[in-house]
Amino acid sequence: MTPRPPRRKRPTAGSSRAARRPRGEAPKTRRAASRTAKPTGRRVSLAELRRRADAVLASLRAQYADAGCALHHRSALELLVATILSAQCTDQRVNLVTPALFQRYPDAAAFAAADPAELEDLIRSTGFFRNKCRSLIGMGRRLVEAFGGAVPDSMDALLTLPGVARKTANCVLGTWFGRNEGVVVDTHVGRLAERLGFLQNGRDAKDAVRIEQDLMALFPRDAWTWLSHALIEHGRRVCLARKPRCGECPLAPLCPSAETGAPT
Repeated sequence: MTPRPPRRKRPTAGSSRAARRPRGEAPKTRRAASRTAKPTGRRVSLAELRRRADAVLASLRAQYADAGCALHHRSALELLVATILSAQCTDQRVNLVTPALFQRYPDAAAFAAADPAELEDLIRSTGFFRNKCRSLIGMGRRLVEAFGGAVPDSMDALLTLPGVARKTANCVLGTWFGRNEGVVVDTHVGRLAERLGFLQNGRDAKDAVRIEQDLMALFPRDAWTWLSHALIEHGRRVCLARKPRCGECPLAPLCPSAETGAPT
């Protein structure tokens, strides 16, 4: 019979494998690595956050005193329609589409009676055009049936319109009616709120509902609408999504993310 090969011995303290590990250091295992906690930042008090928010607000006012809504509109209805179309679409694209759209559908009754195929063709380039078409027609019908064709000036009423959530309602109320009921949180505002360290309850830059509450707790009510427009403009010019220009950002001294010059 062929003799069995000798068992391979485990490395001892003097073996080369054990020597690679510093004395007293436990061997690393997958289980041990999975329990390693990620480092967390220092918890900032609400008072400190409010002081930073005041400084950010002052800096934004100096840079964007004339900040306003980038969507072209001449009435509450036109702003409402443009804001619905702006979902997952740039304001520049919406502004290219709306002149012909508003000429064809000048009021709520016209949207209510719109032919879906024709309306879809006019708004196709804004993306998600079928869903937006249904929202616009439903919005027109609701305005005609419940509000005499006029756009209501209250949050509760606006939220009954198809295609309208808090972001759209805040934009219409603040921009057209001058009522600061909340903060418009789009992709720019969410990104900047996270980078500036203003998220207290928001999970990340996409958690729009909680981010709005976080910002409302830090900034004065009379600044809410203007703040949204200013943050959006700053996000487009300086605090870009992929490569923020921290070196030229006036908010850098106040921004925790600017310490490394990299997005959070």
